[in-house]
Amino acid sequence: MAPSTVAVELLSPKEKNRLRKPVVEKMRRDRINSSIEQLKLLLEQEFARHQPNSKLEKADILEMAVSYLKHSKAFAATAGPKNLHQDYSEGYSWCLQEAVQFLTLHAASDTQMKLLYHFQRPPAPPDAPTKEPKAPAPAPAQAKANAAARQPPCGLWRPW
Repeated sequence: MAPSTVAVELLSPKEKNRLRKPVVEKMRRDRINSSIEQLKLLLEQEFARHQPNSKLEKADILEMAVSYLKHSKAFAATAGPKNLHQDYSEGYSWCLQEAVQFLTLHAASDTQMKLLYHFQRPPAPPDAPTKEPKAPAPAPAQAKANAAARQPPCGLWRPW
Protein backbone atom coordinates (compact mmCIF):
# COMPACT_ATOMS: atom_id res chain seq x y z
CA MET A 1 0.00 0.00 0.00
CA ALA A 2 1.42 3.38 -1.01
CA PRO A 3 1.86 5.93 1.75
CA SER A 4 -0.38 8.99 1.66
CA THR A 5 1.06 12.46 1.06
CA VAL A 6 0.68 13.34 4.74
CA ALA A 7 2.63 10.24 5.72
CA VAL A 8 5.37 11.02 3.14
CA GLU A 9 5.87 14.49 4.63
CA LEU A 10 6.51 12.90 8.04
CA LEU A 11 9.25 10.61 6.67
CA SER A 12 12.93 11.39 7.07
CA PRO A 13 14.99 12.16 3.92
CA LYS A 14 16.61 8.72 4.14
CA GLU A 15 13.21 6.99 4.17
CA LYS A 16 12.02 9.20 1.27
CA ASN A 17 15.04 8.11 -0.79
CA ARG A 18 14.32 4.47 0.01
CA LEU A 19 10.75 4.90 -1.28
CA ARG A 20 11.83 6.89 -4.32
CA LYS A 21 14.61 4.51 -5.42
CA PRO A 22 12.39 1.78 -6.95
CA VAL A 23 10.37 4.39 -8.87
CA VAL A 24 13.50 6.05 -10.25
CA GLU A 25 15.00 2.67 -11.16
CA LYS A 26 11.83 1.65 -13.00
CA MET A 27 11.90 4.92 -14.97
CA ARG A 28 15.54 4.28 -15.90
CA ARG A 29 14.78 0.72 -17.08
CA ASP A 30 11.81 2.02 -19.10
CA ARG A 31 14.06 4.58 -20.82
CA ILE A 32 16.61 1.90 -21.68
CA ASN A 33 13.95 -0.46 -23.01
CA SER A 34 12.34 2.31 -25.05
CA SER A 35 15.68 3.24 -26.62
CA ILE A 36 16.46 -0.38 -27.45
CA GLU A 37 13.04 -0.73 -29.07
CA GLN A 38 13.69 2.41 -31.14
CA LEU A 39 17.04 0.96 -32.24
CA LYS A 40 15.29 -2.24 -33.23
CA LEU A 41 12.80 -0.32 -35.37
CA LEU A 42 15.53 1.81 -36.98
CA LEU A 43 17.65 -1.22 -37.86
CA GLU A 44 14.79 -3.55 -38.77
CA GLN A 45 16.07 -4.20 -42.30
CA GLU A 46 19.58 -4.89 -41.05
CA PHE A 47 18.21 -7.45 -38.56
CA ALA A 48 16.10 -9.16 -41.23
CA ARG A 49 19.19 -9.57 -43.41
CA HIS A 50 21.40 -11.08 -40.70
CA GLN A 51 18.94 -12.98 -38.52
CA PRO A 52 15.62 -13.29 -40.39
CA ASN A 53 13.71 -15.75 -38.19
CA SER A 54 15.12 -15.30 -34.70
CA LYS A 55 13.79 -13.51 -31.66
CA LEU A 56 16.16 -10.72 -30.84
CA GLU A 57 17.38 -10.15 -27.34
CA LYS A 58 18.39 -6.72 -26.12
CA ALA A 59 22.06 -7.67 -26.35
CA ASP A 60 21.56 -8.75 -29.99
CA ILE A 61 19.97 -5.42 -30.82
CA LEU A 62 22.81 -3.47 -29.21
CA GLU A 63 25.50 -5.60 -30.92
CA MET A 64 23.83 -5.17 -34.30
CA ALA A 65 23.58 -1.40 -33.78
CA VAL A 66 27.28 -1.19 -32.91
CA SER A 67 28.18 -3.30 -35.94
CA TYR A 68 26.01 -1.16 -38.23
CA LEU A 69 27.54 2.08 -36.94
CA LYS A 70 31.08 0.74 -37.38
CA HIS A 71 30.26 -0.36 -40.93
CA SER A 72 28.68 3.03 -41.73
CA LYS A 73 31.67 4.89 -40.32
CA ALA A 74 34.11 2.75 -42.32
CA PHE A 75 32.07 3.28 -45.48
CA ALA A 76 32.03 7.04 -44.97
CA ALA A 77 35.80 7.04 -44.44
CA THR A 78 36.45 5.17 -47.71
CA ALA A 79 34.22 7.55 -49.66
CA GLY A 80 36.57 10.36 -48.64
CA PRO A 81 35.73 13.99 -48.13
CA LYS A 82 34.95 16.10 -51.17
CA ASN A 83 37.07 19.09 -51.80
CA LEU A 84 35.67 22.58 -51.86
CA HIS A 85 36.10 23.02 -55.60
CA GLN A 86 34.20 19.80 -56.36
CA ASP A 87 31.34 20.82 -54.05
CA TYR A 88 31.19 24.25 -55.66
CA SER A 89 31.21 22.80 -59.18
CA GLU A 90 28.44 20.31 -58.41
CA GLY A 91 26.29 22.98 -56.78
CA TYR A 92 26.87 25.43 -59.62
CA SER A 93 26.00 22.78 -62.22
CA TRP A 94 22.79 21.84 -60.45
CA CYS A 95 21.75 25.48 -60.05
CA LEU A 96 22.58 26.18 -63.68
CA GLN A 97 20.46 23.26 -64.88
CA GLU A 98 17.51 24.45 -62.79
CA ALA A 99 17.82 28.03 -64.01
CA VAL A 100 18.11 27.04 -67.70
CA GLN A 101 15.14 24.70 -67.36
CA PHE A 102 13.07 27.51 -65.82
CA LEU A 103 14.13 30.04 -68.46
CA THR A 104 13.33 27.72 -71.36
CA LEU A 105 9.77 27.16 -70.09
CA HIS A 106 8.78 30.75 -70.89
CA ALA A 107 8.81 32.83 -74.06
CA ALA A 108 12.31 34.13 -74.77
CA SER A 109 12.82 37.76 -73.86
CA ASP A 110 15.94 39.88 -74.17
CA THR A 111 16.74 39.39 -70.47
CA GLN A 112 16.32 35.64 -70.70
CA MET A 113 18.63 35.50 -73.71
CA LYS A 114 21.26 37.55 -71.84
CA LEU A 115 21.02 35.18 -68.86
CA LEU A 116 21.33 32.10 -71.04
CA TYR A 117 24.36 33.63 -72.75
CA HIS A 118 25.86 34.46 -69.35
CA PHE A 119 25.30 30.89 -68.12
CA GLN A 120 27.28 29.49 -71.06
CA ARG A 121 30.49 30.99 -69.66
CA PRO A 122 32.50 28.65 -67.40
CA PRO A 123 32.10 29.30 -63.66
CA ALA A 124 34.90 30.87 -61.65
CA PRO A 125 36.32 28.65 -58.87
CA PRO A 126 35.10 29.59 -55.38
CA ASP A 127 38.49 30.79 -54.13
CA ALA A 128 39.28 32.90 -57.20
CA PRO A 129 38.62 36.62 -56.92
CA THR A 130 35.89 37.87 -59.20
CA LYS A 131 37.15 40.01 -62.04
CA GLU A 132 34.62 42.44 -63.33
CA PRO A 133 35.51 44.49 -66.38
CA LYS A 134 36.05 48.09 -65.50
CA ALA A 135 34.18 50.62 -67.54
CA PRO A 136 36.33 53.40 -68.96
CA ALA A 137 36.22 56.60 -66.94
CA PRO A 138 33.62 58.99 -68.39
CA ALA A 139 34.59 62.38 -69.68
CA PRO A 140 34.27 65.20 -67.11
CA ALA A 141 31.25 66.73 -68.89
CA GLN A 142 29.54 63.36 -69.08
CA ALA A 143 30.28 62.67 -65.37
CA LYS A 144 28.57 65.95 -64.39
CA ALA A 145 25.53 65.07 -66.51
CA ASN A 146 25.32 61.59 -64.95
CA ALA A 147 25.59 63.04 -61.43
CA ALA A 148 22.86 65.59 -62.17
CA ALA A 149 20.61 62.86 -63.55
CA ARG A 150 21.06 60.76 -60.41
CA GLN A 151 20.16 63.52 -57.95
CA PRO A 152 16.47 63.75 -57.10
CA PRO A 153 14.75 67.06 -57.77
CA CYS A 154 13.55 67.55 -54.18
CA GLY A 155 16.97 67.12 -52.55
CA LEU A 156 15.83 64.18 -50.48
CA TRP A 157 17.29 60.84 -51.54
CA ARG A 158 15.00 57.80 -51.48
CA PRO A 159 16.05 54.32 -52.53
CA TRP A 160 12.72 53.51 -54.19
